[in-house]
Amino acid sequence: MATITRNDLAAALRDKFGLTATDAYKMIDIIFAEIGESLTNGEEVKFSGFGTFKILTKSARIGRNPKTGVPAVISARRVAAFRPSTEFRERVGKK
Repeated sequence: MATITRNDLAAALRDKFGLTATDAYKMIDIIFAEIGESLTNGEEVKFSGFGTFKILTKSARIGRNPKTGVPAVISARRVAAFRPSTEFRERVGKK
C-alpha cells in the first residue's frame, strides 16, 4: 500500500503543469492552509466527486483503558471527519 506524500503531490504538479519545485510546494502549502483555515473556522470543505471534510464536536464520555479495564474520562474535543461522495464510493468499490 502506497502513501501519497507532499513530495508526491509536488512531483505530480511539476510533471503535469511544468511548475518549478518551489512553485509546486507553494501551491500545495496554499491549498492545505486554506483547507485548514476553513475547518478551523467551522466551515465544511467540499470537493465535488471526492467528498466533504468537516469538524465534529465530540462530547465528554466515559471510556475504559483497554489494557486494565479501568474507567477513564475521555474529554470533549473537536475532530476532523471525512465523508466520501457517492461517486467516490462507487469508484473505490469497483476495485
